[in-house]
Amino acid sequence: MKVKSLLLGFVVGGTVSAAAALLSTPSSGKELRSNLKTQTNEWKEMIAQLAQDSMRLKDQLAETSKEGTALIKNLTKEMKKSVEEWKVAVEPHQENIHDYLEQIEVSLKELEDKIKQ
Repeated sequence: MKVKSLLLGFVVGGTVSAAAALLSTPSSGKELRSNLKTQTNEWKEMIAQLAQDSMRLKDQLAETSKEGTALIKNLTKEMKKSVEEWKVAVEPHQENIHDYLEQIEVSLKELEDKIKQ
């Protein structure tokens, strides 16, 4: 809807300004018709180009959106896989890690006690 309004604004504004410029310029009827025809053709070309550019932009945005969605899905899958692999790698050693941390805690307490003496 916004693109149509913008396009309509360009067309109406261009037409009004072209007509005002042509009518305020002193020239013969033949020159006026020729200038009006030339200006009309230029506006038609510009509108056609604008429409093509709008369609290309729309297509590019749709493609970028699809690529972004696919990228996020792949990234999510890879992250889940990495977390699962990490869990599998760490889980068997979890008890050992816990025991090791307890040993470190006991050693620190013994060291504190020695320092206090």
